[in-house]
Amino acid sequence: MALLGRTANGLFWMFRYIERAENTARLLDAGQRISLTNLSSEPDEWQSVLVSAGVEAAYNAKYDNHDPDNVVHFMLCDRDNPSSVRASLETARTNGRMVRTALTRELWEAVNESWLVVQRRLAGKVSAHELPAVIDLVKRQGALIRGTFQTTMLRNEIFDFANLGAFIERADNTARILDVKYWLLLPEHSQVGSALDNFQWRSILRSVSAHRSYAWEYDGEYRAVNIIDFLMLNKRMPRSLAYCYTVIEDSLKFLDRNYEVRHPCFETAASLSERLSGSSVRQIIDNGLHEFLEAFIRDNNRLAQEIGQNYRFYPEV
Repeated sequence: MALLGRTANGLFWMFRYIERAENTARLLDAGQRISLTNLSSEPDEWQSVLVSAGVEAAYNAKYDNHDPDNVVHFMLCDRDNPSSVRASLETARTNGRMVRTALTRELWEAVNESWLVVQRRLAGKVSAHELPAVIDLVKRQGALIRGTFQTTMLRNEIFDFANLGAFIERADNTARILDVKYWLLLPEHSQVGSALDNFQWRSILRSVSAHRSYAWEYDGEYRAVNIIDFLMLNKRMPRSLAYCYTVIEDSLKFLDRNYEVRHPCFETAASLSERLSGSSVRQIIDNGLHEFLEAFIRDNNRLAQEIGQNYRFYPEV
């Protein structure tokens, strides 16, 4: 039996915002790590955090500079930022309430508990020395939700719509981090592939939970070309673009089998997946990393729209 569009919409956006809350916390973590090293005054890492999250324009409308305290507040709990950690979890919980009967009791309780814990912690201002603990709290609550989701939910269309929301959001986040941070951290934009300080490269990996796994794959050698390959094309890395699209394609296949119709969004997802699998990291860099990622982000958002249209709900951009 097909889900109502309202239920599919609620599941899709519930899991997009759960993923977004944790991704925002990770961006702040990377920003603070680089800012504390004082390796250079350029680029402004706190600005790059805003650019990566896609909220620079909203921030600039409210603040005149990139004061770290203002950036942290805006990204964690400012109500004028709908993508802040606080707002993202609140939106996720609201969508969860709307589709409560589609969730296991354990999953709903994990979402509700995470919202309560994080809301309570963000009720007051977060100081610089408190930020690492707050980030860890957000990551733990996200892990609680994901773990409960994976271990209690039936692998049906509900599971598939939730996965689509989570992995489209994750792919968008990884692409934005790699695009913005790679270009902003380069000493000269023309020197694609040049060596950078190891700490800066580790910050990119940490922001997508890939620091330890990268070291296992590459013996701790931090090279731009390897990091790009790992975060874009390695199908064993759970936050890479290739891995995200493996899950997205699988979810769409199960939905098409269940609905007994092959929607156009499946072709879009297959095209994006083929673009990744058919490219080498050297080809991507030689043809323009920024251009590749810019097109990927655009088409990833287009896929989200097509999924909504094909399954009769309409995701926001």
